Amino acid sequence: MLLNGDCPESLKKEEGPTEPPQENGLDEAEPGEETTGQEVIVIQDTGFSVKILAPGIEPFSLQVSPQEMVQEIHQVLMDREDTCHRTCFSLHLDGNMLDHFSELRSVEGLQEGSVLRVVEEPYTVREARIHVRHVRDLLKSLDPSDAFNGVDCNSLSFLSVFTDGDLGDSGKRKKGLEMDPIDCTPPEYILPGSRERPLCPLQPQNRDWKPLQCLKVLTMSGWNPPPGNRKMHGDLMYLFVITAEDRQVSITASTRGFYLNQSTAYHFNPKPASPRFLSHSLVELLNQISPTFKKNFAVLQKKRVQRHPFERIATPFQVYSWTAPQAEHAMDCVRAEDAYTSRLGYEEHIPGQTRDWNEELQTTRELPRKNLPERLLRERAIFKVHSDFTAAATRGAMAVIDGNVMAINPSEETKMQMFIWNNIFFSLGFDVRDHYKDFGGDVAAYVAPANDLNGVRTYNAVDVEGLYTLGTVVVDYRGYRVTAQSIIPGILERDQEQSVIYGSIDFGKTVVSHPRYLELLERTSRPLKILRHRVLNDRDEEVELCSSVECKGIIGNDGRHYILDLLRTFPPDLNFLPVPGERLPEECTRAGFPRTHRHKLCCLRQELVDAFVEHRYLLFMKLAALQLMQQKASKMENSTSLENGSPPSLESKSEDPLGPEGSEEEGGNASGLAKVKELAETIASDDGTADPRSREVIRNACKAVGSISSTAFDVRFNPDIFSPGVRFPESCQEEVRDQKQLLKDAAAFLLSCQIPGLVKDCTDHVVLPMDGATLSEVMRQRGINMRYLGKVLDLVLRSPARDQLDHIYKIGIGELITRSAKHIFKTYLQGVELSGLSAAISHFLNCFLSSYPNPVAHLPADELVSKKRNRRRRNRPPGAADNTAWAVMTPQELWKNICQEAKNYFDFTLECESVDQAVETYGLQKITLLREISLKTGIQILLEEYSFDSRHKPAFTEEDVLNIFPVVKHVNPKASDAFHFFQSGQAKVQQGFLKEGCELINEALNLFNNVYGAMHVEICACLRLLARLHYIMGDYAEALSNQQKAVLMSERVMGIEHPNTIQEYMHLALYCFASSQLSTALSLLYRARYLTLLVFGEDHPEMALLDNNIGLVLHGVMEYDLSLRFLENALAVSTKYHGPKSLKVALSHHLVARVYESKAEFRSALQHEKDGYTIYKTQLGEDHEKTKESSEYLKCLTQQAVALQRTMNEIYRNGSSANIPPLKFTAPSMASVLEQLNVINGILFIPLRAPYIWIQLRTIPEIQCSLLLKWRMSGNSTKQQAVAISQGRKLCLQSNVPPSLSTESLCAAGEPSGQQLCFLLNRYHFSFIVCIYE
Repeated sequence: MLLNGDCPESLKKEEGPTEPPQENGLDEAEPGEETTGQEVIVIQDTGFSVKILAPGIEPFSLQVSPQEMVQEIHQVLMDREDTCHRTCFSLHLDGNMLDHFSELRSVEGLQEGSVLRVVEEPYTVREARIHVRHVRDLLKSLDPSDAFNGVDCNSLSFLSVFTDGDLGDSGKRKKGLEMDPIDCTPPEYILPGSRERPLCPLQPQNRDWKPLQCLKVLTMSGWNPPPGNRKMHGDLMYLFVITAEDRQVSITASTRGFYLNQSTAYHFNPKPASPRFLSHSLVELLNQISPTFKKNFAVLQKKRVQRHPFERIATPFQVYSWTAPQAEHAMDCVRAEDAYTSRLGYEEHIPGQTRDWNEELQTTRELPRKNLPERLLRERAIFKVHSDFTAAATRGAMAVIDGNVMAINPSEETKMQMFIWNNIFFSLGFDVRDHYKDFGGDVAAYVAPANDLNGVRTYNAVDVEGLYTLGTVVVDYRGYRVTAQSIIPGILERDQEQSVIYGSIDFGKTVVSHPRYLELLERTSRPLKILRHRVLNDRDEEVELCSSVECKGIIGNDGRHYILDLLRTFPPDLNFLPVPGERLPEECTRAGFPRTHRHKLCCLRQELVDAFVEHRYLLFMKLAALQLMQQKASKMENSTSLENGSPPSLESKSEDPLGPEGSEEEGGNASGLAKVKELAETIASDDGTADPRSREVIRNACKAVGSISSTAFDVRFNPDIFSPGVRFPESCQEEVRDQKQLLKDAAAFLLSCQIPGLVKDCTDHVVLPMDGATLSEVMRQRGINMRYLGKVLDLVLRSPARDQLDHIYKIGIGELITRSAKHIFKTYLQGVELSGLSAAISHFLNCFLSSYPNPVAHLPADELVSKKRNRRRRNRPPGAADNTAWAVMTPQELWKNICQEAKNYFDFTLECESVDQAVETYGLQKITLLREISLKTGIQILLEEYSFDSRHKPAFTEEDVLNIFPVVKHVNPKASDAFHFFQSGQAKVQQGFLKEGCELINEALNLFNNVYGAMHVEICACLRLLARLHYIMGDYAEALSNQQKAVLMSERVMGIEHPNTIQEYMHLALYCFASSQLSTALSLLYRARYLTLLVFGEDHPEMALLDNNIGLVLHGVMEYDLSLRFLENALAVSTKYHGPKSLKVALSHHLVARVYESKAEFRSALQHEKDGYTIYKTQLGEDHEKTKESSEYLKCLTQQAVALQRTMNEIYRNGSSANIPPLKFTAPSMASVLEQLNVINGILFIPLRAPYIWIQLRTIPEIQCSLLLKWRMSGNSTKQQAVAISQGRKLCLQSNVPPSLSTESLCAAGEPSGQQLCFLLNRYHFSFIVCIYE
């Protein structure tokens, strides 16, 4: 879960010292420094405008940039409303045709004001097909069916439903209408306390989706292909059309364009029909023959271009929707053609060939990368090929499981079959030929591809020149795991035994090595912390390796050095690998480890290895510093007394390795560490200047932390330790013993540091997971595998702050149940044949979620009864016996299996025997469980309300299961330069240089766009930060525009109800409110609340923030009763999760008191404000500004209450003739509401009165907090400017900060310490603190 203004986890996890060094032989410059000066200029070529002359329309001008290709102008023209119907044309400058693929800057004579003429070109069959495809896309441009069906990287977005179109326009319209009456009442199910969780509002029906019908049918004619004599007349293909007026026509696509012919359904006559109208575009021809088409097509295009571009652009990877409305199936010639040709001959418009994926993937890696433009080109090519390969591999894997691909070994048993389709090799996740017999058989074979993919991901990230990995995609579909890999040239012509020249094909019995591979892998060993080591082969010879034995090296026919089978790139996890005779550290045995797992391929995650090495490095520094101090102390002793005392023993160092801070004051310790660093560098450079005692210090520290070098810190792992079947030479026994100890320490580190650290971060609300996916993400970032989920939950249960972790416990239990159910569902589905799929899935869901006690499965034979069952079907999908065993499953049996699976896999005991018990015991929601299981297994269900709790009928019927999608794991190539710019921009913002930060982040956005195209998770983070910066700098319109893009992108790329999307909706609502779009702000907040209820429920810390936002906006529009419902719920949730004494709770009390004041209910207002005052007084002291403010407000409330009482008494005494002064009840001003909104959303303005201001960002774990500055000049003009002063200078700071800080040292001359600032930021959980200098 992201906190306000943070960068997303995907961007964050690469920060910090654990990032592996650049391995590509380039010393990366700091982007903020010289690169911005030199290299960025290349990208910032200034654009210019050209004039376009197209047939039949007025000339228009178009802004272009020099590094665009001519092809991109083609794309723009194919998208413009007035030229969209053209596809087959070329662009001419001064009579010369421009090459499609040349860059504009290379075109001679092209400059500002040049005229480009659009010239229609003759069609070919390929061009005619592309044209028909394009017309189909235009006709379907508002139709969401492709997004619901998960086709062509289309995905859903619903923002426009809640904003009524583009926010920019409505911003202009609605300015100044602050208090226009608006309907604020939310639907009943959004109100606090509602138990109803409807599903239908998840995908509200967009008005534009009722598409205007332009044509009834547009399809390929049955008369295709044209006979030879017609080909010689230029006929390319025939189309059949039924217009909206029910006129049936046959159309010829010829080289010159489209015209009507005289054919009918049963009679072929290719002669032109009347009117004899030849049109270069199919749209123009249809405009001629159908008035309805002409009218509706124009309206449709107008609507299409009004949509935000981000609603239309394809995403880089397919996002599937787990619900969809009932849609009518329409005729679609393009989809029909795709289904029959499987698009092979026509793969992504590449003429006449399938793509050589391996060649494309490897060639892009070989592109030069010396300067920024080269790296951008290379990264863009790598990313594009990867996303294309992922799409092709996913299609192929589905075809394999659906039985549509012939195996290359058809005579073998189905589980052992392998497939090649579209130059991709597919294998199934079963243990063929007992390859994994010693590792857990089929279970190990199922896990191995995912481990292998992690290995590929890792080696790709290190990016060593000359070392190649295979394109790898892992697809889970219909219960099967399919691995798709690109094919090494020549591998199919020879045996594996002959091909492998490095590594082992039999898990370490026969092992070979190769000097070139050792050289290449040596370059990856430092960033990946892999130890170069020796093993024995079957002839007892020593063989040197720099990877695990399973990692194979094969030189392809193309001469490239490939590595594959990277499933053990990282060291084994000893907590799940019991080894006879080996005892684990006490932390592990206390937690019940080692446990036997169902396979022996459990590895530590890369994040864990990095965190462990980082931890060891700190330990190393502290040990060495402690010894240096002791040496220094003993020297001083020796100089003062002449006694011959022995030096302090080094053994004492290990008693409290992390304790130097305790004994030394911080300044001394820091200088000690600095000395150690200097000393370590001196010794590592080995120039002989270090004295022997210092060398001794470093040697001892190295030995204590398990470094492989005695002169420098260098911790690495041997991935073959404890590997069954691997033997080490006698000479290495000591090294092996040290490595075993290191692995045991790493296993203990996971249990003693990482898991407690995660629970602490959750307690402090540093991370706020909201669903299973975000919890998994948070665990994985800390290197905790999902198999430890049970241990995390145990620790949560035992935590003293158990109540504050309630949300984590619920999410964890839900994740544990749905993961266990997924494991069962996988084997359940393997026994189902295709015709019984929807019946089987609906039966499983009924057993899992429905309260109906005995659901009965409908066997597929109900629909049709076949006379002869053909028993001998050769090409059956793998494992598909005609099997109806699934039909006998009962809810009792399924839940018993789930509890058993939870115990066996996660070592956690679930106290429930049915779904209703689970919901009751753990406070779960059935709708949330449905979402989680659907996302994990790829099920798509019908969008309707399900009666889960009915005991009279099952919740699901087979008609409710619409589809099953693949769940795809793939590599995500990164844009490294863009990422560095993003980090530099963040750093600038954090130092208070808003403008410079903004420029760098804009630059990062350009580079991200350059590499990823327009849609990507990281671009989303960039836009969010830009929006936040513009908001702080007072540019609300720009903030709104960027945040709107961030919301659209999050919906499209991450999912419409992903927690990140919910977060983006909240930010957008704040900016809408600031721009006076009140009703839009409320709609967005209600949407965010609905999604949170669906994804988790009401009882989540994030709900307090949401409800405070909603309550404040409602208070602003004077809906007091409604406002109170939300604010009081926020108060209850805050009290639960932050404790009754928290400052957040005090603020909540104050917000509630303000609404009671507006309602003139002063008694309640006084009560709440008193509660708030008490908290401020105890937490901050009486002299603090907050306490004083609260005290003032209390006085004001008391006066108002007294005045009201007087008036009431007057009325009682004198009746209606009383002379009553009018009471002043003021509606809250929008400015005061906005101020409060800023405070609760983490934007705090602190007034500072001092000659200097100290500005520095401190990163509390996982929260980016920044101190920003607005500088108020003399007079009324506000000039925004940042003041930054070098850290080294002593500064004076006087500030109204909590006394615990200000009394210590902030008022004194001197720099506040990081600890003090951290305290301030932690205490308030602010993401931004803006200092106003008066």
